[in-house]
Amino acid sequence: MKKIVDVATPAVCVVALVLSVAAISNTNAATATVPAPVVSSAPAGQPVDLTYAAEKALPSVVYIKSVQNSKIQTVEYNDPFEDFFSDPFGGFFGRGQGNNGQKRQRQVQTPKRAAAGSGVIISTDGYIVTNNHVVDGADELTVSLTDNKEYSARVIGADKTTDLALIKIDGKDLPAITIANSDDVRVGEWVLAVGNPLGLNNTVTAGIISAKARTLGANGVESFIQTDAAINQGNSGGALVNTRGELVGINAMLYSQTGSNIGYGFAIPTTIMNKVVDDLKQFGNVQRAMIGIEGTDVKNYVDAEKEKDKEVDLGTMEGIYVAKVVEDGAAEAAGLKEGDVITAVDGQKVTKFGELQGILAKKRPGDKVSLTYLRNKKSHTVTATLKNEQGNTKVVKNADLDVLGGSFRAITDAQKEQLNIGYGLEVMKISGGKLKDAGVPKGFIIQKVNDQSIKTINDLQDVVKEASTSKEPVLYIQGIYPTGKKGYFAVPLQNE
Repeated sequence: MKKIVDVATPAVCVVALVLSVAAISNTNAATATVPAPVVSSAPAGQPVDLTYAAEKALPSVVYIKSVQNSKIQTVEYNDPFEDFFSDPFGGFFGRGQGNNGQKRQRQVQTPKRAAAGSGVIISTDGYIVTNNHVVDGADELTVSLTDNKEYSARVIGADKTTDLALIKIDGKDLPAITIANSDDVRVGEWVLAVGNPLGLNNTVTAGIISAKARTLGANGVESFIQTDAAINQGNSGGALVNTRGELVGINAMLYSQTGSNIGYGFAIPTTIMNKVVDDLKQFGNVQRAMIGIEGTDVKNYVDAEKEKDKEVDLGTMEGIYVAKVVEDGAAEAAGLKEGDVITAVDGQKVTKFGELQGILAKKRPGDKVSLTYLRNKKSHTVTATLKNEQGNTKVVKNADLDVLGGSFRAITDAQKEQLNIGYGLEVMKISGGKLKDAGVPKGFIIQKVNDQSIKTINDLQDVVKEASTSKEPVLYIQGIYPTGKKGYFAVPLQNE
């Protein structure tokens, strides 16, 4: 079960944010999600009829089974008995560790794993939105519709920062859900959570919108819709719909002491979902706009200062306290300084950090926003041009191995024995590209890149993709020459 420990309640009980994937074998991962409600047309005090919403939404919500196949992996370990008999004094007299100071390696076979979650059909030609944690690491994805038809699915793109993924099945005239604007939902509205919890497919639970723009510290970008509709294992990636059966959120996690629903579920708003889906289709990864500050809710800052016996008067108790302005960021260029309080973006009032994140999650680098802020209790408004994580307004694209300009193969058993190493990729050929520019020679054996062990070509591909869209698009390569000498290279991926 994947758990993210959050701040304890006043009673000091530990609470977990639990991702809502149901494991079919091995560990079960609890699903968390919340429905986004729409204002009911029923008179005040009268019951709400949710049958229409359920009938409309159910066909659009699918069951997703993900499988990770059994694999052979090389793991490192220490042999305490060998170390003891080779040096019973534990290096006291300066002798090295057993096995020439090298860790031992052995191969282990991982078990085949299966897990389950939910997804929502958003187009008639087979695009489906789900959570990143539902499909992450999957070798096989099978999608089942409410009519029991099954399809193999492929991942179009995924974004860990928002915990969203876009997958595709080959189908026509599929029951796509109607997508509503999650900004329009209001606290107290009725909503339905639709998914496949605890192996009970096509399940609907009802509740209300409990809060908006929640931040929990689970993902990088958060502006959750909170609901008290029951969310359990298997609900991850399912739909939160209003009373018209329209999608307002993608269920993502629950807040629980036990791993089961206790009335606190959270969904990713459709305003964020739409932006992520568009970016994954168009660019292959999310174009994330950065304002270039570090901060917190004004109330949190004031409370923290009070604990230090300091009195603070910022002229407001709502907004975002700017604790740091990032060098060369959008906020610095616009003139913001540490100690300012952001109170509105594009004329929209922001009272807490989750609201700011929700607004920025819909933007792209290069977009301009109007920022209203307080400095010394006086209001100012400026225009800021948002930047990407690399500090410019260019489109950030995933790089692949072609950018390195080399070909690779896993080292042989003879190389492992000769060099006393357990894994690595040998550079077989250099044909121009980033490796040549950095001086990496043919025959060099890559063992680690950005502190991640490189055992297969897929490992290298994953690191290159991750680094290419990061704040610092550089590969820090560690390895060994054929002579046994260790080598280190820095390989920039960004063109000057």
